[in-house]
Amino acid sequence: MPADPLALRLARDLDSGFEAMVTALADGLFSGAWRFLGDRHLAEEVVQDALVRAHRALSAMDRKTIVELRVRAWVWTIALNLCRNRARSRRRHPAPVALPGEVGDADARDPATTAVAADVQRRLAAQLTALPQPFRDAVVLRHVVGMGYAEMSLVLGEPE
Repeated sequence: MPADPLALRLARDLDSGFEAMVTALADGLFSGAWRFLGDRHLAEEVVQDALVRAHRALSAMDRKTIVELRVRAWVWTIALNLCRNRARSRRRHPAPVALPGEVGDADARDPATTAVAADVQRRLAAQLTALPQPFRDAVVLRHVVGMGYAEMSLVLGEPE
């Protein structure tokens, strides 16, 4: 089987070859990670992390090893492992429930919804800041961090 042209380019000049690798693979990595994770922002993080890890690994490889790589499959292996790790982590540590008006991926497509949601977020943040410290702590622990009342009681040193 002939050598991967991308691998040859990486072996010849890592910097320009890496730029070519990013150009060739980033969009596909993003699409796959987004489908796997269902979250645009996590998908962006996975792509960046996978490419950084690939660069670090390539920097430590000798030329012969790089030439033998099937670059796309190798980078996808890195990205898929990162997706699996992120998905596993999300199952163990689910994201806190969003406050009313927070913008999600679906809302981000509609500028009017985005503007209203941003305004609601600004007002909620201002109101939260205006609360006395003990009340603010309780609201943040419950509605931002997602703690239950028993756990909040321990943290705040107050009866449930």
